[in-house]
Amino acid sequence: MKVRLCFHDKCFDGAASAAVFTRFYRERIRSDVEFLFTGMTHMAVRPFEGNVFDGDENAIVDFKYSSSPKLTWWFDHHQSAFLSPADAAHFRQDTSGKKFYDPNYKSCTKFLADVAAEKFGFDARPLAELVYWGDLIDGAQYPTPESAVRLSEPATQLALVIEAAPVVNLVPMLIPSLVQKDLADVVKLPVVAEHLPALVARHKRSLEVLKLRTETRDGVIFFDVSGDDLEGYNKFIPYYLYPESFYSVGVSASPTRAKVSVGSNPWQTAPVEKNLASICEKYGGGGHPRVAAISFDPADLERARQVAREIAATLRA
Repeated sequence: MKVRLCFHDKCFDGAASAAVFTRFYRERIRSDVEFLFTGMTHMAVRPFEGNVFDGDENAIVDFKYSSSPKLTWWFDHHQSAFLSPADAAHFRQDTSGKKFYDPNYKSCTKFLADVAAEKFGFDARPLAELVYWGDLIDGAQYPTPESAVRLSEPATQLALVIEAAPVVNLVPMLIPSLVQKDLADVVKLPVVAEHLPALVARHKRSLEVLKLRTETRDGVIFFDVSGDDLEGYNKFIPYYLYPESFYSVGVSASPTRAKVSVGSNPWQTAPVEKNLASICEKYGGGGHPRVAAISFDPADLERARQVAREIAATLRA
């Protein structure tokens, strides 16, 4: 039997969610199963085109909903989980008991672990380290900006590699180890260790690049690194550089997309007044109330820059 598991690619929470689901399924649903992993990226086009769901069972974790009758499992926590009102209605009408959604969770990893324990008797304690870091990283719950930027923990080093290593299908290679190993051991795997020094150096360079590319006004940081090969930069660097800021808006680019990233400073004690997911939804993006993004076709970089400027102006207002 084959299970196709789709997850949010180049994302620590997506990788951790996939690992938790894999262990949960094998321990509580069926053990004699082969997993087929597919990383999903938020693009300007609909993500589930073609024969994506080719397993005997098909699952999505930490990514948008699909109304395909072939989808059997779904876990997500993003405000913008549904591509259309029809998809949202389809989810509400589902009676399978295998599709779960709660935007109040800071991470899909913690949400999945809790649901699997409560509904299916899954013991998530062997994965406690993975669940802890999935929730901390995706929920931006670092105690200080320095702790988010200095990359001193195996989990933050692994997150750097997952987000930025130039390797196709890296996370599917890592999921079996994430299911069984401590994060300190996963970081030592050759497929991780061989990329870490160069990515740490790139991380240090990104600090300098962002210093040069950033403007800050009225509590809003704006930067454009679309010409600097920095998609996958550490999203906490802007707040490390400008701790007094409330929001950040950034433009980046890769061969597959132009991207506008919008975030709020997790270390600001004043309440965040803007729902960033709702703002990004107006342009075809989405995410969470405090962090969101919009993907454009790579040829639409100028449009991405225009939208980023508009959002920055909205936040400054």
